[in-house]
Amino acid sequence: MKRATTIVHAGRHPEQHQGAVNPPVYHVSTVTYPSVGQMRSAEKKPFDGMRYGRFGTPTSFALEEAVCALEGGYRTISTSSGLAAITGTLSALLSAGDHLLMVDSTYFPSRRFCDEHLKRWGIETTYYNPTIGAGIEALIRPETKIIYVEAPGSLTFEMQDIPAIAAVAHAHGALVVMDNTWSAGLYFQPFDKGVDVSIQAGTKFIVGHSDAMLGLITCAAEPVWKKIKSSLAAQGVCAGAEEVYLGLRGLRTLEVRLRQHQESGLKLARWLQQRPDVVRVLHPALPEDPGHAIWKRDFSGACGLFSFELTPCSDAAVDAFLDGLEFFGLGYSWGGFESLIIPTTHDIKRTAVPWKSGPTLRIHTGLEDPDDLIADLAKGFERLHAVG
Repeated sequence: MKRATTIVHAGRHPEQHQGAVNPPVYHVSTVTYPSVGQMRSAEKKPFDGMRYGRFGTPTSFALEEAVCALEGGYRTISTSSGLAAITGTLSALLSAGDHLLMVDSTYFPSRRFCDEHLKRWGIETTYYNPTIGAGIEALIRPETKIIYVEAPGSLTFEMQDIPAIAAVAHAHGALVVMDNTWSAGLYFQPFDKGVDVSIQAGTKFIVGHSDAMLGLITCAAEPVWKKIKSSLAAQGVCAGAEEVYLGLRGLRTLEVRLRQHQESGLKLARWLQQRPDVVRVLHPALPEDPGHAIWKRDFSGACGLFSFELTPCSDAAVDAFLDGLEFFGLGYSWGGFESLIIPTTHDIKRTAVPWKSGPTLRIHTGLEDPDDLIADLAKGFERLHAVG
């Protein structure tokens, strides 16, 4: 079965729901049992089948089954947001005295969690250059338990040599945890490349309509899955019933949406490359990008999220460019049907290697006609030059 077919059919069991094509929304807290014996039997397997609403329902089981099939893992866990999936995974797998190697291009809330919470719990974080590859071995310590990767980074879009990093990590007994949201689990198969835990902000491409918060954790093997699931259950972490349903519904059109995001995003990126007021476009699917060779080797496609650097100009000029846009919303998320744009110059935080660039903007290419988006950007450049 090819992945496009898996996306449509995985996790669907109409025979369990009187023939309904989609699993209905189960609003569940309490589950009752016909006998004490069956209640005690369920307690021995707390994460299998219905036991209590917080541990899962037929709706969340269906989504988890489908995402797990898409990414090729052992089992998936749904959470209330992408950040909850990140923090829940790190909390479950790290203890006081442990050491975490975190990619320097990480999503900023992940950095904040490491610097504020993990530090307070006695867990040390070292940020490393995203392009380090197998050279990460020099940073591994006996207490290093996790190497965290994100490819590409969601602001600066460096690619990472994940198979090389995974080989080194496993040789030293460390796990590889990946933020796989950019590929939506469709364009990068994490477990074929040595990843142990794949995290997605399902809020983005899986939900696809900017109307639900959702996180997903897919594990390569049972021991890691059980450890994370047990920890999240003890913390009371779970996804809401409606959000899970919206994620499951959005998943069914993921392949066709991503195909359009990719096509339109590349058209915008190539148009921007030709402009004299653009210094560079940060998009790994472009042959000129420094990470293109790794992207071409490891990925089967690209989404429409990328950045571009402008020639030197004032903050007022950048604001003028952005404020008059008609089809691009000013919003920090991505993955929905609508195009978004944000300035990122002041949001890029680095520890391992300084990031130097001029004014930089990030685009999420939505599902509008790309010619309309290009025309909108062209008017933005006119406003930018008018301010100077």
